[in-house]
Amino acid sequence: MVVEDDRMIRNLIYIYLQKNGYDVVAASDGEEAKSVFEHHHPCLIVLDLMLPKVSGEEFYTWMRNEGHHDVSVVMLSAKVRVDDKISGLRLGADAYLTKPFDPNELVAQIEAVLRRTGQFCQKIVDNGLCIMPRKGHVLLYGEDIKLTKYEFNLLYYFMQNPDVILSREQLIKQIHPNMERDVMDRTIDAHIKKLREKIEVNPHQPRRVQTVRGMGYKFVSNK
Repeated sequence: MVVEDDRMIRNLIYIYLQKNGYDVVAASDGEEAKSVFEHHHPCLIVLDLMLPKVSGEEFYTWMRNEGHHDVSVVMLSAKVRVDDKISGLRLGADAYLTKPFDPNELVAQIEAVLRRTGQFCQKIVDNGLCIMPRKGHVLLYGEDIKLTKYEFNLLYYFMQNPDVILSREQLIKQIHPNMERDVMDRTIDAHIKKLREKIEVNPHQPRRVQTVRGMGYKFVSNK
C-alpha cells in the first residue's frame, strides 16, 4: 500500500511497484489509509510522514495499536535531518528514505525488507476479509471473527480456491480427512450455514460463499 498525498509521487511509486510484480493499492491521506488498510490488509506500506488529516506517524501508531505487527513499513519523508530518520526508525519503521529519492532505490529497499519480514505476512485477503493461517486469525474489515476449527479450515480452503466450484466430497476431505464415509452432506451444509452467519452481510443472500445447485459451493472473489 502506498500512502502519499502528492499525486505525481504516488502514481510514480504505484507504477514502479506494479512493473516489479507487486499488487498495489494507494491512499492519499492518513484517514483514507485506514479504510484502504482494513479493506486490503497489505503486507508492506510505503508511508509518507507528512500527510493531511492524519499524519503518517499517527497512522502508523493506529495500525500498531490495532495489533498489526506483521506489516512492514518503509517511511518516506522530506525531513532529511539525522534525528528525524532516527526517530522514524525508533518508531518502528523497517526502512526510511528521504525525498527526493530514486524509485529504483525504493524498490530495492522494499525487496530487502520483504526478504527479512515476508515470512511473517502470510495471509489471503478478499474484499475486507482476511485469513491468516499461521496465526489462526480471521478479520472482517478489521474486526476479529471467531471461527471454529472446521469453519476456519473451510474458509481457508475456499479462499485458496476462489471462483472454483468445490463439491461436498472435496470439502468433507478438507475438514474430516479420515472420516469421509461417516460425514454426511448436511454436516457440511451446517458448517457453511454457520460460516455465512459470521462473514456475510446477509447470510440468506450470500455474496462470498455461494451455492452452486447440484454441484457444491464456491467462494466468489471480489478483489
